[in-house]
Amino acid sequence: MINVLFTHMEQLNGLITGLGNPGKEYASTRHNYGFILAEALLEECARSGQVNRLSGRKDCFCLWRCSLRGKKCADWLVATPLTFMNKSGEAVQRVSAYYHISPQQILVLHDELDIPPGRMKLKTGGGHAGHNGVRSVQHMLGTPDFHRLRLGIGKPAGYDTVSYVLGRFSTEEQSLLSEIIPAAVDAILIFMEKGMRSAQQFCNAFVPASEKAAAPLPAASTPSLSQDDVSINNKKPFQAGPCPGVTA
Repeated sequence: MINVLFTHMEQLNGLITGLGNPGKEYASTRHNYGFILAEALLEECARSGQVNRLSGRKDCFCLWRCSLRGKKCADWLVATPLTFMNKSGEAVQRVSAYYHISPQQILVLHDELDIPPGRMKLKTGGGHAGHNGVRSVQHMLGTPDFHRLRLGIGKPAGYDTVSYVLGRFSTEEQSLLSEIIPAAVDAILIFMEKGMRSAQQFCNAFVPASEKAAAPLPAASTPSLSQDDVSINNKKPFQAGPCPGVTA
């Protein structure tokens, strides 16, 4: 059952769903990255707009309606399934069917083994790459053609995949989360207001500060000088004078 509060369907742009497993034992695990980001998104929407809870106790999901103050976009729904990961599609299908939301209006937030920690990619469609939550959403919607914000957790050698994704973030990973979660929230807000292309460009350009600091500096080079270069370099150095129209 969906609460009667704000169940009218006009002025809805779409549905954003964070994937994860319910229960305290799964909190802060890599597989709950989608839940973590959805919670951060709701906090930001509450600060800069309005958030109303729609779901009731008997629903298989938590559902909110978000209004962004000062933004030129209609309201969005944000959901987190209360089923386990492999049944995530049931909640997405129920909400999207009730509110007449097409797959092209859905953004799914989930962890991604094939992307390094601290990075994110936004795409539309594609295979599930073994992610049971994405597989379930594709099955229940009958199509892979929805948007996905893929949050990198990496795939280190020697780890069992199930144990790794259900493990908690390391201290180093938590430090990266403090950078990427605010950036991922910004990416979603851009997606909500400006669309897929602008949000993709933002995601592709994002580099964690720790990664920038570790990048080697480009090697210095000494270009050969032409006669014109030598004559320019032999000129007296430029000395700044007072700017026109500016008095001391």
